[in-house]
Amino acid sequence: MPSTDLLVSCEHLVKVYDSPTGRVQAVRGVDLELPRGVKAAVVGPSGSGKSSLLRMVAGLDRPTAGLVTIAGTDLSALRPGRRARVRAELLTHVYQRPAANLLAHLTAYQQLDRIARPRRDRTVVVGDVLERLGLGHRVDHVPAALSGGEQQRLAFARAAVADHRLVIADEPTAQLDPDSAAAVLDTIDYLAERGTTVLIATHDHRVLGRLDEIVTLRDGAVASIVRGGTELAVIDRSGRLQLPPHVLEHFPERSARLDWDGESLSVDPP
Repeated sequence: MPSTDLLVSCEHLVKVYDSPTGRVQAVRGVDLELPRGVKAAVVGPSGSGKSSLLRMVAGLDRPTAGLVTIAGTDLSALRPGRRARVRAELLTHVYQRPAANLLAHLTAYQQLDRIARPRRDRTVVVGDVLERLGLGHRVDHVPAALSGGEQQRLAFARAAVADHRLVIADEPTAQLDPDSAAAVLDTIDYLAERGTTVLIATHDHRVLGRLDEIVTLRDGAVASIVRGGTELAVIDRSGRLQLPPHVLEHFPERSARLDWDGESLSVDPP
């Protein structure tokens, strides 16, 4: 992909936590690149490193090793104050519990207006976004008067009025019924059409068919990537080949015989 289209770049990300039972390596050498306007998901079983990866991409946690670059800015190298300002300029974070994303005392209009204040056309922009997302009739309602799906759409709408380049969302449809989840996915489509990159951690299979790229984590490392409906094995920057889980089960000895004929590579059990 052209470098000008690249928004998110993770280079050999590592995250280690100290626990009562010892050190835990939650993320192991993850390389990931996302262009502008792509809709991507990170999937994998609990403990695979999804939330840790998203927190590093969002600038909430610093990696133990490696780099996270958003729109050409290395977040991992910034001091906390500067990192917080860059986050406010570049990205919106959406949490799993809808009400956690909003201020309880502000109406739907006020939630967006406070973010859009630097814009001269903020009244028009906020009104247009609310109408576009089917919330025009909810402008004077506080979060408690909105459904979970409406709250979550409003949370994503913040990225539109702020012109944010990236949205990070952790299980955004987990607490929603099918109709509300579909409306949230329509909102994600709207953001992507505007050129916003959306990265989601999810267990929700309703989401996956609506996305451009699916990154599967296993034991903190990228096991495979589905892009354009095709599952791809991953070769990291150190040349290590990660096999998809359903392929790996055919290699119980965890070794393989490689055959390169100059045009194609075959990987077979020894």
